[in-house]
Amino acid sequence: MKNQIEIIYEGDLRTRATHLASGSEIITDAPIDNKGKGEKFSPTDLVASALGSCMLTIMGITADIQNIDILNARAKVEKIMGKNPRKIDQINIEIIFKSPISNKHKTILERAAKHCPVGKTLGNNIKENVKFIYP
Repeated sequence: MKNQIEIIYEGDLRTRATHLASGSEIITDAPIDNKGKGEKFSPTDLVASALGSCMLTIMGITADIQNIDILNARAKVEKIMGKNPRKIDQINIEIIFKSPISNKHKTILERAAKHCPVGKTLGNNIKENVKFIYP
């Protein structure tokens, strides 16, 4: 499956990415510690966000199939950058559920989250710490 994205460099370390099928846009800035304005997500912020969003999405698909209520579950994502080379070293994610989940369904959802395509793509290049928090 192909999705096309067009990215335009707007100057001052800012880009505008357009999802061509929908017209949806994302603007990025370089972070302040790398000569940018830091007014928008940085490209590495998007990588960390993609992992959290992917986990929630895959859990959502699984929840729909299994009839599990995960409405308003959220992910808190922390990205930790390395210095030499400058790259994402670690992503910490807390997935927080609003509704009670049975032990059986916890296992199903946690397995689903750990099989998201973004996580598989990142592989062992970035350390992932994922914590699931239930009410």
